[in-house]
Amino acid sequence: MTALSPELPLREPPVIHRFGVAMGLHANPYSAELLRAIENAAAKAGCAITLADTGDSVSEEAAVVRALRADRVDGVLLVPAAGDDAVVNGLVRMGVPTVLVDRIAGRNDVDQVGSENIQAVSALVRHLAQRRHRKIGLIAGDEGLTTSEERALGYRLGLGRSGLRWTSSLVACGQSTPGGAARATAKLLDAWPSPTALVVASESMLIGVQYEAHRRGIRIGSELAVVGYGDMEWARQVTPGVTTMAQPIAEIGRKAVHLLLSRLADPERRPEAVRLAPRFRHRSSCGC
Repeated sequence: MTALSPELPLREPPVIHRFGVAMGLHANPYSAELLRAIENAAAKAGCAITLADTGDSVSEEAAVVRALRADRVDGVLLVPAAGDDAVVNGLVRMGVPTVLVDRIAGRNDVDQVGSENIQAVSALVRHLAQRRHRKIGLIAGDEGLTTSEERALGYRLGLGRSGLRWTSSLVACGQSTPGGAARATAKLLDAWPSPTALVVASESMLIGVQYEAHRRGIRIGSELAVVGYGDMEWARQVTPGVTTMAQPIAEIGRKAVHLLLSRLADPERRPEAVRLAPRFRHRSSCGC
């Protein structure tokens, strides 16, 4: 008789987590890149994601987070809308594994990951000051966003470190949109004295600044220095190329997924707030 081979133990399939990703999917190239980074990181970790569009609205955010919880996701990766406290408070109170992504809040009870903003924008201002610009304007982001507040603080810090005085007449809110940035740019350029250089606080607003300068026949780089926060693909391809602080988007996606997995593995772990440094991309829009 032929001896039967011992039966091999069945291998259990790997555990696959499913995460909810709640973020505004409006016309912002950064949002699309961040989503791809999260998707790639989740796929490499053997996790699936369910995407929900918050419209960058607190009320819509609350609704989609409720839907994700009802769908029994294992955890939530959330890009919080401006003015959001209640939604995050609810997630923390109910013990839902959560990571805040990109927009870091001033709290220590939830995991968070995003770019460093203050020192990065300060460095952009100092770079312009070293080019002997004394009228450096700021196209600020939407009020209520922590990223906007931090970048505005970085602008003031950079002015102070360069021996320049902050004045409200050199700051205009671009509402974190191309159209808002175009109007803000017009407001600053119509003032007297007008700025010789602009710091633009987000990728989407760079589009509006470029549009308004082109509409007026102003040559960026030679007649108006422009630097920005965020490094969209077109910023590398236009002439002149845009000097920016490039956010480490792939690293943010990887760290967000890692933090959520760590939270699931150890629910009692102390929450972390991780700041990842952007990279200075020196091109010719600053006049160098």
